[in-house]
Amino acid sequence: MASAAASFYRERDEPAAPSSGASYDPTYVPDSVKTFVSHLYRHIRERNVYETHQMYEGGFHRLSDRHFRDIPWPSAEAVAPHCDGDHVFLLLYRELWFRHAHARVPGLSPAHRAESWDNYCSLFGLILKGVLNMQLPNQWLWDMVDEFVYQFQSFCQYRAKLKNKTQEEINLLKQYDEAWSVYGVLNYLKALVDKSMIGEILEREKEGLEQFTATDGYDYEGGSNVLKMLGYYSMIGLLRVHCLLGDYHTGLKCLAPIDISQQGVYTTVIGSHVSTIYHYGFANLMLRRYADGIREFNKILSYILKCKQYHQNSPQYDQLLKKNEQMYAILAICLSLCPQDKLMDETVNNQLKEKYGDKMTKMHRYDDEAYAIYDELFSYACPKFITAAPPVLKEPFTNYNQDAYRLQLKLFLYEVKQQHLLSGIRSYLKLYSTITISKLAKYMDADEVTLRTILMTYKHKMHSVDSDGKVISSADFDFYIDEVA
Repeated sequence: MASAAASFYRERDEPAAPSSGASYDPTYVPDSVKTFVSHLYRHIRERNVYETHQMYEGGFHRLSDRHFRDIPWPSAEAVAPHCDGDHVFLLLYRELWFRHAHARVPGLSPAHRAESWDNYCSLFGLILKGVLNMQLPNQWLWDMVDEFVYQFQSFCQYRAKLKNKTQEEINLLKQYDEAWSVYGVLNYLKALVDKSMIGEILEREKEGLEQFTATDGYDYEGGSNVLKMLGYYSMIGLLRVHCLLGDYHTGLKCLAPIDISQQGVYTTVIGSHVSTIYHYGFANLMLRRYADGIREFNKILSYILKCKQYHQNSPQYDQLLKKNEQMYAILAICLSLCPQDKLMDETVNNQLKEKYGDKMTKMHRYDDEAYAIYDELFSYACPKFITAAPPVLKEPFTNYNQDAYRLQLKLFLYEVKQQHLLSGIRSYLKLYSTITISKLAKYMDADEVTLRTILMTYKHKMHSVDSDGKVISSADFDFYIDEVA
């Protein structure tokens, strides 16, 4: 049954606030917003996770659509009287305020972005002290970490586009040069992981000493789930940040405590589930662990096919569809570089052929057209890479925002071109159970020395090193050279 507060937002016929072209008054608080704030504050104080989730996931977005389509919400100072001026609640409200502003308000200044950073520092600093005794919905806690990383990525992209910035914007970037530093972001995420002791909790769960997954991370004994769940989601956040920086090995190492081969707390929030597998799969693509990426992409794409209709009313639905398409593109790349038909479900395979069947056929030719398709799919599906170091704020100003992307694309295409002859050798090796080097060299139109090099290249490219340092194979068949024969 819907709550009384949730019903209020659906039924109240209050005139919508003017948006585009109207002046914004940060002190004006519509009656429905006053009620929203007071109800949300009360539900959080009463540790009522269900009602809090209803208002967070439903009421906030409905009010945003009605009153604040392209303007900010009222300031925290304006709503403070409706939450007893509670410091912690106002930090949470500001987090929602800045998240809404980043999503809907055009032309955010460096000052706004820096203020959002300061608010996260205050909020996470308070949480890390361990004095927060509240329960928040997992959806909100995931969105908090996800937005933290998104705003970091957005700021890095913004500050790297210097060419058309005004002198005032340049001066503000100099003034707020410590905001959203890569070290600050990584340190907060790592601190949340360490302080929550989530790694130890997951280890004890394997031994039957914890009930973390069974309770979805909630604390039903009067404690708080906030630090624990932020630490859990921060492992996924660290994976994403390291993927943005191009450090895939470290990213996967940060995710290692979560067993993604099993259902877990990360699968209970669709955004967390999709982000985890998207970045996990992309990292495995770049590390040549194709089979691991294909296996997990197949599972989540199959899940989305079955369940996406249940998320149509979710604010994250559009993002879910976008990530779904990107994962199909990465899967097409993985299967073109390392065919693994046995790992694919029929329904996912049919969808893939419908979307990329013709392109995948061309990708096996390894000609200029094939390289252009690899370039196209990579560019469409890859994360928005960032450069860790801030740009030099001196004339002549130029744009640096594409530098990290161009480097990752260059490395990826270099890897693709190295596999130029591998598709041909693979077809012959699958056709024959035994064949002489001389006969295979003749088929490949190469001398025996060159053929041995190609065979060694195939062995190398179909093997990689996992997070534990073990050599693993991504090939769907194996071969060896019998020198005695």
